[in-house]
Amino acid sequence: MRSEHERGPEAQGEIHRQPDTEKPGNVEALARDGPRIYVASLSDYNNGILHGCWMNAGSNAETMQQEVDEMLRSSPTTRRYGEPAEEWAIHDYEGFGDLRLSEMDSLDYVPRIASGIENHGLAFAAWVSEVNCDPEQMEQFEERFQGEWESVEAYAENLLDELSAQRVIDEAPEWLQPYLKLDVAGFARDLEAGGDITTAETPEGKTWVWLSW
Repeated sequence: MRSEHERGPEAQGEIHRQPDTEKPGNVEALARDGPRIYVASLSDYNNGILHGCWMNAGSNAETMQQEVDEMLRSSPTTRRYGEPAEEWAIHDYEGFGDLRLSEMDSLDYVPRIASGIENHGLAFAAWVSEVNCDPEQMEQFEERFQGEWESVEAYAENLLDELSAQRVIDEAPEWLQPYLKLDVAGFARDLEAGGDITTAETPEGKTWVWLSW
């Protein structure tokens, strides 16, 4: 029997992704509209047989466990030798962006991530990775998320506008104003270096921004 656990910074068991050509034949027929995982029977895997199933990662833990149990009951190794297949592991996944899942991630943890991705997009997966899967900080995504920007400098420039920074220059003596200029790039660097914001690159090369408080 495989024991379940909550994902934490100490999670081990990096998944070695298979090329698409090595995946089971029914993969292409499945819907590609959300995160999903491929769960494999370890007793079959250890006997050189690839037996498992793809499932919607956004399902609840109970539904996913039922799918896993059904997959294990149809184990070729069990039919051949009579010994029940009880152990399983996540051997592949799709739709999680750059977030890396572990073979041993539980069926309680995975749906939380998938649900966040379905609600907020891949920015949520990036946030989970940035906070090292910390459950408390994962729940703070909506409070901290500042959106997608062309660059960190674009976010910094908008923030300076909100803070009315230009007004300070406009209120300076007229003779001094030509010598005053907002250092947007420097402000952006200080926001990151000082830990005020957390950023991650989007798949399109833009920038996601979160407040770090």
